[in-house]
Amino acid sequence: MTAPLMPKATAVWLVENTSLTFEQIADFCELHPLEIQAIADGEVANQMQGLDPVANGQTTAEEIMRCQADPQARLKLSPQALPPQVFKHKGPRYTPIAKRQDKPDAIAFLLKSHPELSDAQISKLIGTTKPTIAAVRDRTHWNSPNIKPRHPVELGLCTFAELEEAVNRTRAKRSAEDAVLSSQERQPLET
Repeated sequence: MTAPLMPKATAVWLVENTSLTFEQIADFCELHPLEIQAIADGEVANQMQGLDPVANGQTTAEEIMRCQADPQARLKLSPQALPPQVFKHKGPRYTPIAKRQDKPDAIAFLLKSHPELSDAQISKLIGTTKPTIAAVRDRTHWNSPNIKPRHPVELGLCTFAELEEAVNRTRAKRSAEDAVLSSQERQPLET
């Protein structure tokens, strides 16, 4: 369970305005029961303004009343109180400076092990440019004598799932193209 927004301020409000047990408040706010007892005694957070969890949509008044009636019940966070999922954007990825020198090694590995991958797919997987890929392929890269093919997953430049997805997508596309070509070869030419 995730804690409510500003758990200590929420605990202050619940101590002051409800008859919930210290364990119920501690469980809801993900704090220790002794910390809740210290709040109630005025030893901790005595100058803190309480935060109403009903007003900010983290729970409902009915939920608080239900838990006040049953000391064994646990207060639950409202589903709408949970933050929305953050999706990873599809922009260029940042590579730490220490790993940038490993990119040509990863490019060499992909060119050698997966020649079916396009330059665009390699560029997206590793986070490099097409001229760098061409330079490694043609052995005109400035560091060509020192390039050793190394797996990009081991170098931390992409994940295994991303690599497998790119390879499988390319293979599926090739097999579909081969099926179309073979069906065209079987059809007689019309004159």
